[in-house]
Amino acid sequence: MSSATESATAGFLVWRLSMKWRVAVDRAVTPLGLTHAQYALLGSLHGMARSGRQPSQRQLADHTGLEALYVSKLARALETAGLVERTRDPDDPRAMRLSLTEQGYDVTRRAVKVVQGLLDQMLEPLGGRNSARAREFARELVTLLEAPLDPYTENDEEQS
Repeated sequence: MSSATESATAGFLVWRLSMKWRVAVDRAVTPLGLTHAQYALLGSLHGMARSGRQPSQRQLADHTGLEALYVSKLARALETAGLVERTRDPDDPRAMRLSLTEQGYDVTRRAVKVVQGLLDQMLEPLGGRNSARAREFARELVTLLEAPLDPYTENDEEQS
């Protein structure tokens, strides 16, 4: 650990790690014509489709943590590129459902392989992607992601 990170706060380290990951994924998927955000959308859409879901843009935004407006912009760009199909939800004409095209499946499968290799490289210091340390690290990240930022606001809403 460098002297700059030895005294760093957890927040700073999380930010640095997220930036490192974002830059690494951006570089890795650029040859496929994608950005990190596009990969996040395509990869999430692929995973949801594999479990039999055709999410709306809102559902995909909730799943990825991206703003709904940004997901809409990404989806339109990916539709123009021939990777995503957007269709009106028959139950809610305001909602758009998303699905991968055949070309979208192909690009996403290749991108997933590239990013999985990157993940293997990133987690090697913890013993690899399938190590006990990597699984514990993932559990700790989930704990942090599931914790509300302002528990008092959330409790107040539940009482209303």
